[in-house]
Amino acid sequence: MNQYKIDFIEFMVRSGVLTFGDFVTKSGRNTPYFVNTGNYKTGRQVFMLGEFYASCLMENIENGSITKDIAALFGPAYKGIPLAVSTASALWNRHNLDVNYCFNRKEEKDHGEGGKMVGYKLKDNDNVVIIEDVITAGTAIRETLPQLRAAADVNIAGLIISVDRMEKGQGEKTAIEEIERDFGIKTYPIVTVREVIEVLYKRPVDGKIFITDEIKEKMEEYMSKYCI
Repeated sequence: MNQYKIDFIEFMVRSGVLTFGDFVTKSGRNTPYFVNTGNYKTGRQVFMLGEFYASCLMENIENGSITKDIAALFGPAYKGIPLAVSTASALWNRHNLDVNYCFNRKEEKDHGEGGKMVGYKLKDNDNVVIIEDVITAGTAIRETLPQLRAAADVNIAGLIISVDRMEKGQGEKTAIEEIERDFGIKTYPIVTVREVIEVLYKRPVDGKIFITDEIKEKMEEYMSKYCI
């Protein structure tokens, strides 16, 4: 496992973003763990977050999975907005790659420049990478794509997410597999839930063990029900 993945998992628990307990996902599933990027709140955290997303993006550019010719990063409102901005900043600072970014408004602006999109003005045939937090059933992406494609006839070069929960979507395939099947979009996670378990099970971070035998059992039970 690449070191940036291990560092990212530790970073999430230290930031209170990856937590364990009893939660309900957006898709209505009761889950023993939760990833909430809304808990990032400091300059240091958002700086580091951009570094991790940029590392994942660059890894997939270098191995040929994602094209080098990226016109823009798109961050779906609201959580995707700081993710796209911090990733674009890290790409410039760390990799000398200057990439545009843009994001959508939840409600269309009817004054000033108007419209639903902010930032880079998308053009037909642009290669766009979507920067998102986490996919459970793919609900948020399905809501976002029509808005993105209404702006221009763009090519979605990839979708970068923080954690692949490896869960079923609306059928028997994972949400990620359904997104590829329905929209032709490949998803590239920084880490998977299996990697989270591998790194944190009985392994302390700052003296605390986050995945005990009990938590692991609950996660395995949940995954046997919802994951592939």
